[in-house]
Amino acid sequence: MSQNPIPYRYIAVEGNIGAGKSTLATQLSQWLQAKLILEEFEDNSFLPKFYKDQRRYAFPLEMSFLAARFNQLKRQLNEQDLFNNQIISDYIFPKCLLFSKVTLDEDEYNLYYKLFEIINQQIHQPDLLLYLHSPIEKLKWNINNRGRIYEQEIEDEYLLNLQKTYFDYLHSSSSLRIVILDCSKLDFVHNPADYAKIQTLLSQEYPVGITRL
Repeated sequence: MSQNPIPYRYIAVEGNIGAGKSTLATQLSQWLQAKLILEEFEDNSFLPKFYKDQRRYAFPLEMSFLAARFNQLKRQLNEQDLFNNQIISDYIFPKCLLFSKVTLDEDEYNLYYKLFEIINQQIHQPDLLLYLHSPIEKLKWNINNRGRIYEQEIEDEYLLNLQKTYFDYLHSSSSLRIVILDCSKLDFVHNPADYAKIQTLLSQEYPVGITRL
């Protein structure tokens, strides 16, 4: 375990597409020798189709993500892990609801919401939610730079809608401990000082509610 451990058993790193969630979660898990949970999305056959025809493939895409995220988190977040190991994940289960709110029609969303509510009660919530906030321009640069072909068709409006939906969720989650980190001028991948800053920030204790850094 690190000599400067963080005071949280389970941290979830969240943010818009291209915010650097997986990269930072991986870095933190290595630092803390913690169990790492990365979202399994690469094998989702609906994702490339969705970015080409959102209206047609939105519902099957969101349903497939709902099932995949539930199965993964239910399997990984068991009692033994939570009490004996620190855990870092690069998403939270309510991500299902946030993306579906942007992509689905009202009738589809209402049905989806009912299914989500039934299974959400079975998923453990993180002790700390770290939200990485970046401007749309930086998100687009990151998306283009990582070179996933199917992501190149993501529109600014879609990212803006997701950003608003995330913030609406954060402000309505009064029972969670949330840190919103402004990453507009941070480069925790290539700048060791920026990464060390995040390590220091996570070593502090925060109250329930939103803390902006």
